[in-house]
Amino acid sequence: MRTADAESTQSLAGYAYRALDEVYERSRNFDTLNKNLAAEVLNAAKKSDVCYCVDGAVCEDEACKIILRKHKDCEVLESVSKSSHAYNTSRLTGSEVTCVSAYSVENLKSCRAATVYDIDCEYIAGTVKEKLSYIFGEESTCFFVRGESVKKIKIYELDRQKDYDGTCAVAVQEREFLKKERYDFEDLQEMIKLLRAPGGCPWDRVQTSESIKGNMIEEAYELVDAIERGDADGMEEETGDVLLQAAFHAVMSEEKGEYTGGDALTRLVKKLIFRHSHIFGGDKAASDTEALGVWEKNKRKEKGQDTYSDTVLAVPKGMPACMRAQKVGKRSAKCGMDFLSPVSASEKLVEEVGELLEACISENKEAVFDEAGDVLFSAVNTCRLAGVDCELALHAAVEKFTKRFVEFERLAKDNGEKIEEMDPSRWDYYWMLAKNAVKTN
Repeated sequence: MRTADAESTQSLAGYAYRALDEVYERSRNFDTLNKNLAAEVLNAAKKSDVCYCVDGAVCEDEACKIILRKHKDCEVLESVSKSSHAYNTSRLTGSEVTCVSAYSVENLKSCRAATVYDIDCEYIAGTVKEKLSYIFGEESTCFFVRGESVKKIKIYELDRQKDYDGTCAVAVQEREFLKKERYDFEDLQEMIKLLRAPGGCPWDRVQTSESIKGNMIEEAYELVDAIERGDADGMEEETGDVLLQAAFHAVMSEEKGEYTGGDALTRLVKKLIFRHSHIFGGDKAASDTEALGVWEKNKRKEKGQDTYSDTVLAVPKGMPACMRAQKVGKRSAKCGMDFLSPVSASEKLVEEVGELLEACISENKEAVFDEAGDVLFSAVNTCRLAGVDCELALHAAVEKFTKRFVEFERLAKDNGEKIEEMDPSRWDYYWMLAKNAVKTN
């Protein structure tokens, strides 16, 4: 008998049996426990036939699974499973139910309904509560089963019950789609499908990947803005908006038979496994720099990039120009063709500024356009070699100018002057005041 501490032991009254409770005491964790239990049964079976009794169904007992894997000739005498008992006692109505032991509840994923058994102590009840709260919402109703009794409670009350034993289980079923406490990525895709279906939203139905492609850029920038503000609530909202755009494209592609959201997520996870070969493969990386090197090596292999030109051409043309320039400069430098230092790069920048000046003096618009691009690209190379993220640096410079300009205008207005009517000397005067004020604040 797996344990004598169970009501089912009464069914063996009058029989001689050995309870394996002592195995519990010498096992460090539940993985070891199940291996030790299986070993005890298999060793006993070498001497004679053995009948191993457990509560519930064989498919719910990990030690039984080990025994069945090693001995195909075992005869299984099945009983009512703990999960079925919880389901039936709770009177759940859904046909799609996921069943899992409380000791494996971390493996539970989003589902329509779930029964979790083996809730034999307050601590385990707490871990089950956390997982079910994440999937269904802590305010959702569930049914707490203990033996033949059942009680309707909220999920957050799971670890607040008076008594726990091996018969305790919980059953929960998700609410109607529009009344659910929690939603996942599949729900998001389902919502988009509802909006694009006949009778749905006229605007959503007519959209294409081409028509909404700009929304992804806009939402990404709004998320970055929330990050820079340190606004956690804003980050939560904007992260959802970015996911909405990804789900929208996935649903529209599924409609055309191209790929699904599941395909995209599968490809992503496989890519992460492949590129992190220093974690999941044979490569080694002792620092973040070495890890990045492994990532880049695997990325080139994955994308079939055999030359440095391949990597440069792979930089997206739709990137912000400053960001693209830095990435192109960084990738082209991999072959060794680069400035020796930021100082030598800045000398090139000075040269390009001089050529831009000459073009401006000549009033040759084509030359000005060409030389302006060279100046900007040289500035990016100088910053890159100096270890500066050009996109962030330019963003910070614009933010600094904006604050100074606002203060500049405020100071002038407070002094009764209109900035559009001031001469350059007054501009300089108020600008210096604004710089000092912004720096002080």
